[in-house]
Amino acid sequence: MAAFDRVCAYARSVLRIIDARTGEPVDAAPARRGLTRIEAHPGGFDITALRVLLAADLLVRALELGGTPVWALLDAEREQAELRTGAAALGIRPFEDGRDAASGLGEAQVIHVVREGGAEPDGVRVAVAPAHSEAPSGDADPAALRLALLARRRSVPLQLDAAALADAQDTLVRWRRAVAGWSRQPSRPIPDEVRAELRTAWEDDLDLPGVLGVLRWVESAPDLPDGARFETYAYADRLLGLDLTHDLGALP
Repeated sequence: MAAFDRVCAYARSVLRIIDARTGEPVDAAPARRGLTRIEAHPGGFDITALRVLLAADLLVRALELGGTPVWALLDAEREQAELRTGAAALGIRPFEDGRDAASGLGEAQVIHVVREGGAEPDGVRVAVAPAHSEAPSGDADPAALRLALLARRRSVPLQLDAAALADAQDTLVRWRRAVAGWSRQPSRPIPDEVRAELRTAWEDDLDLPGVLGVLRWVESAPDLPDGARFETYAYADRLLGLDLTHDLGALP
C-alpha cells in the first residue's frame, strides 16, 4: 500500500473489538464523541484478574486517544483493595466503583471486560483468556510484567515463566535506554506510515503484539532519524503505559 493510501486509511480508522457474544467486530465508539462506559469484571484477585484490568485500561487509553470520552468502572464484589493495589503497580489507572453505579449518562456504548467463560452481562462483552504465572516477579520492574502481559493477544491463554519475565525486563531496559539516547537528538515527526501502522494495529481489536512489532521495527529501521524514533515510542507509550521515557536525563 502506498504511503498516501496508508494515511487515508488511518484518517478513516476506528477502534473495533470482537464481541465475545457474537464473535463479530463492533465499533467500540459507535457515535462520534459519544460516551463509552467500560466495566471491568475481574473476579477474584489473581494474574487473570490483572489481565482483565489491563485489557480494560488499554481499551480506555485507546478510546481516549481517539477523542472518545470514557467512564471506567470496576465491578468487583471481593478483594477490591488487592485488585486496586495490583492494578496500580502495573500502571493501570484507577477505576470508579461500579457496583452501585447507575446508567443513564447518555452513553452510546457499554463494554464489559470479563474473564473468558465468566459472567455474561448485557452489552458488548470483551473476553480475556486465562493467565498463569510460574515465576514471581521479584524485584523486576512492574512495567516488565505489564510488557509480558501485552506480548500476547488477550484472547490467547498466557503462561508466564521466568524466561518470559526476563525477556520482558531486558526489552524494557533496552527500550528505555534507547529512548533516553534518542531524546538527545533533534525532534522529528513520526512518519505518516509508521503512525498509520501503529493505529491500524491497536484499532484492530487492540492488537498489542502488532504495536510492539512496529516498535521493534522502528528501533533498528535504517535511515529513520533518532528524533522520529523517540517521538514514535513516546506516542505509542500513551497506549502501552510502559513509562518508556523513564530514563530521560539519567544517562551521562
